[in-house]
Amino acid sequence: MANIKSQKKRIRTNAKAADRNRAVKNELKTRVKKARATVGTDTNVEDVRLAVKRIDMAAAKGIVHKNTAARRKSRLMKKINAGG
Repeated sequence: MANIKSQKKRIRTNAKAADRNRAVKNELKTRVKKARATVGTDTNVEDVRLAVKRIDMAAAKGIVHKNTAARRKSRLMKKINAGG
């Protein structure tokens, strides 16, 4: 454990950020999984839109790299357009 006051605060701050980032990444996975699962149904368009939106938001916040976000969106759209 750190003795320096500012370092103790950094540890707390980093833990909060890590929890927030983990929650966002988990939501990304869930949205993408749901979008892939609903291919060919009426709700698919909305699920894909929400998945892409969350990917963009995570990239904007710096939780995932912009190229990672682009790759995930590309792979998702490729799956959707292929029909499975």
